[in-house]
Amino acid sequence: MKPPLRRPPAPSRRPQGRRAAVPAAALAAACALLAGGCTVANSGSAAGADAVQIVLPEEPPTLEPCDASLTATGRVVRSNITEPLAERVPETGKLEPKLATGWRHTSPTTWEFTLRQGVTFHDGTAFTAKDAAFSIERATGSGIECNVDGYVFGDSEITATPLNGTTLKVTSPQPDPILPLRLSFVEMVPTTTAATSKVREPVGTGPYRIDAWNQGINLRLARYDGYWGKAPDYAAALYTWRAEGSVRAAMISSGEADVAVGLAPADGAGDNAVEYPNNETSYLRMDADKPPLDDLRVRRAINYAIDRKGLVASVFAGLGKPAGQLVPDGVTGYNPGIKAWPYDMKRAKTLIGQARADGVPVRTKITIIGRNGIYPKAAEAMEVVQNALREAGLNVEVKMLDVNAWTEYLLRPFPGNAGPTLLQAQHGNQAGDAAFTMDQIYGSKGAQSSYGTPALDKKIQRAARAAGSDRQAGFADALAHQNEKVVRDAVLAHMTGIIALAPDVSYKPNRASGDEMHLAEIHPAG
Repeated sequence: MKPPLRRPPAPSRRPQGRRAAVPAAALAAACALLAGGCTVANSGSAAGADAVQIVLPEEPPTLEPCDASLTATGRVVRSNITEPLAERVPETGKLEPKLATGWRHTSPTTWEFTLRQGVTFHDGTAFTAKDAAFSIERATGSGIECNVDGYVFGDSEITATPLNGTTLKVTSPQPDPILPLRLSFVEMVPTTTAATSKVREPVGTGPYRIDAWNQGINLRLARYDGYWGKAPDYAAALYTWRAEGSVRAAMISSGEADVAVGLAPADGAGDNAVEYPNNETSYLRMDADKPPLDDLRVRRAINYAIDRKGLVASVFAGLGKPAGQLVPDGVTGYNPGIKAWPYDMKRAKTLIGQARADGVPVRTKITIIGRNGIYPKAAEAMEVVQNALREAGLNVEVKMLDVNAWTEYLLRPFPGNAGPTLLQAQHGNQAGDAAFTMDQIYGSKGAQSSYGTPALDKKIQRAARAAGSDRQAGFADALAHQNEKVVRDAVLAHMTGIIALAPDVSYKPNRASGDEMHLAEIHPAG
């Protein structure tokens, strides 16, 4: 993986303390976007002298641990407030022990975990195998509709049984070679946690505990003195939120924040900006069972008509890489032989002409369902695609929606009267295995799948049962089949993220940083 770059590099050592203020005119221009300016309410007194201040695009809707696979929740909760049994290292893809010190396969359907001793929850109670079994059951079988259940476990029903205080047995109905990886998405909570409803403020084992949540203003975490591992550098973390990226960037320059996430090139972070390849891949999902999108020639024409290099260079300001598959490099199943579709408008027009000659209703209106804010310049990107597809001979309109309305098109059951659509979407494979992409997005019954085939389903299922090199080969073959024979999507680009860091803060972002930001990895610079 190409290391993230700071452009230009900041001095490696700077005196600690707050930064000099940004020039008044620049700050005023950014703050004008907010009626109340960009001063963080009560930021000084709430943060304290030994706190790291992080500004987010949005307030977490909840800190419920079983919803930590949702970005807005996970970037605060995961491995800060709560912790899993094991944790995937983004740079290597390997699982490392967390609250479990080891695990072993004891039968084709059973795994046994040895739990770490001397771990306590923030309420002072000891972490035991009973808590681990409870946490797994609560997240996967309690009926409280945890996001991690659908995203990670699907229809699989697992059973967790404490054998003694430090030994846990987990059984799956079918052999599952990546069950420890799946369980790395289950955050551990004590048995005193509500079992039939979600909680807003959880008790965990992490290096930080919830100190104060002033709804609509800020969220403060305090270092947990009883933490089993190495104590983090900062005594506290103060989260605030500002929707406008330019305001978040200005808060770094003015000394009101130390870390700002979710930025765009136009937000003006300047020397404070740090680019990093994230987990996200942007794509267009096609309703391949509705004419004219049910014709393979039309779906291929759409892919040829999109100038991915131009889109990345102009609209995405170079922050990305043209892509041909949803699975990025570093994920098990990634197929290096799949390249981004070449831009070939002549070929696109030819394919549309052939389909028209055979009676395919290519002038039927196709609606691009876009999502405001899904990535920087989301609407502009869809306008570029619209113009390209119109030039190729298709009748395309764009409809931009907010996230709630857009989600109705993302998940089954889809709206029944929408006609043929192209859904603007992004997919981030946090887990590092194509199983978390293929079934839900390309399987015939996948939660986000608009179309599948029996042949592709078989390839996905065969790969999911395999391990090691057979697993890699199986998913790579399934991705190649989708790209050549099914063509359900127009994959656009593997995206690049931007965060901003104050000069006196050190943090190296990785592929997971957009979904989870470990406070223990943030240090004073120098």
